Amino acid sequence: MNSIRFRLLAVLLAALALSATVLATVAYRNVLTETEALFDYQLRQMALALRDHGEIAPDQAGALADDQLDFVVQIWSADGRAIFATRAHSALPTRAVLGLAEVTVQGRTWRTYSVATPGRVIQVAQPVAIRQRLAADAALRSVRPLLWLTPLLAPALWWLAALTLKPLRQLADSVRARDALSLEPLAGNGLPDEVAPLVAALNALLKRLGESFDTQRAFVADAAHELRSPLTALKLQVRLLQRAPDEAARTEAVAALAAGIERAARLVEQLLALARSEPGATGAAAEPLDLAELVRLAVVDTVPLAQSRGTAFELHADAPVPLRGDAAALTALVRNLADNAVRYSPPGSTVELQVGYVEGRPTLTVDDAGPGIAVADRERVFTRFVRGAAAAGPGGGHAGEPGSGLGLAIVRAVAERHAAELELGDSPAGGLRVRLRFPVQA
Repeated sequence: MNSIRFRLLAVLLAALALSATVLATVAYRNVLTETEALFDYQLRQMALALRDHGEIAPDQAGALADDQLDFVVQIWSADGRAIFATRAHSALPTRAVLGLAEVTVQGRTWRTYSVATPGRVIQVAQPVAIRQRLAADAALRSVRPLLWLTPLLAPALWWLAALTLKPLRQLADSVRARDALSLEPLAGNGLPDEVAPLVAALNALLKRLGESFDTQRAFVADAAHELRSPLTALKLQVRLLQRAPDEAARTEAVAALAAGIERAARLVEQLLALARSEPGATGAAAEPLDLAELVRLAVVDTVPLAQSRGTAFELHADAPVPLRGDAAALTALVRNLADNAVRYSPPGSTVELQVGYVEGRPTLTVDDAGPGIAVADRERVFTRFVRGAAAAGPGGGHAGEPGSGLGLAIVRAVAERHAAELELGDSPAGGLRVRLRFPVQA
C-alpha cells in the first residue's frame, strides 16, 4: 500500500507497540522485584514478631493455622525438637537456616526466614510458587492498563495522521481544481516546513511554464506577423505575373516571384530552426563532434551565395577541435553566422572564420568587412525579428539587404543550449566580430 497516511500510521503504531512492550517489560520486572522484596520483608517481620513475643498464645496459634494463609510457622527447641507448627504439612522444611534462604523439600521450594532465641528457633516459610503467582498477578495488574490503552490509541493515531497530511490533501485539491491555463502561484501561507519546499518548487515550475508559454505565444504572434508580409508580396507577384503584357515583363515577374519564394522559404527555415533552439525544445542528444569539420561542412551551404556576391571564405582551423553537442543545431548556428557575414559584407570582400582554442576552450570566431553593429545595439539584435540599424539604412554594400532578424536570435539560442559564451565585437577587417566560446571539454 503506497499511502503516506498508512505508512505514517504503521510507523506510529510500531513505535507505540515497541514502547508499550518495553515499558510493560520493565514495569513487570520492577513489580516482580518489589513484590519479592515485600514478601521477604513480611517473612522477616513475622519471624521477628514471634521471637519478641516469647511464646504463641492459643488464640494466635489458631489464627496462624488458618488454611487461607500462605505462611507456615515452625518452632524448634534448642535441642532440635519440633515444638510448634501452624498446620500439618507433608513437605514442610525440616531444618532451619538462619536468615533468608530457599529450601527444597520433596520437589517443592520454600522461601524461609529463621531467627534464633536463647531457647528456641523460629522459622517462617512460604511456598515459592505461591510467591511467584502473587507477584505475577500484581505485575500484570500494573501493566494491564498500558496493554489496554495501546489498541485504543490506534484511532487517535489515524486521526492525527490525517490531520498532519491535511495540507497535502488541500494542496492536491487546489492543483486538481485548476485548468490547463491557470498558472498562478499556489498559496504558501500556513504550510508545514516539510510541504513549503514542495509548494515553492511547484510555483517555480509554474513560473517557468508561464514564461515558456509567453515565449511561445510571442513567437507564434511574431512569426504570423513576419510571414504576413512575404505571403502578401508573393500574392502580388503572382498577380503581376498573370498581368504581364509581354515576355520581358513576364520574365521579370518570374524572377521577382522566385526571389520572393526564396526569401519566404528562408524565413520559414529560420523559424523552424529557432523553434528547435527555443528553451525546452527537445533536441538531439549531445554527441562527440569535431568543431573544425562541422564549420567546414556548414560553410559549404553558404558558398553559392558568397560566389554570387564575389565574397571569399577563409577558414583557419586547428584540426581537430573536439566538442560535444547537437550537430544539427551547431550547423544551423554556423550557417547563420556565415550567411549574415556574407549578406552584410560588401561584394568582393572576405569572411574569415577561425576555429581553435582560447584559454583551453573550443572557440569559433567569425570576422566580416561589413559596417558592424553599434555597441548600443549589440544586445538588442539578439531579439527575434530585430535587425541592426545599419541593415535597413541606405549606403554601403549591404544597404537594404533583405533579412528576417532571426539569424542572431538562433545563434544565441543554440549557444545557450550548449552553455557557450557569445560575444559581439569589432573585427580587424572593419566589420563585426562574433566569437563563440564553448566550455572546456573533458
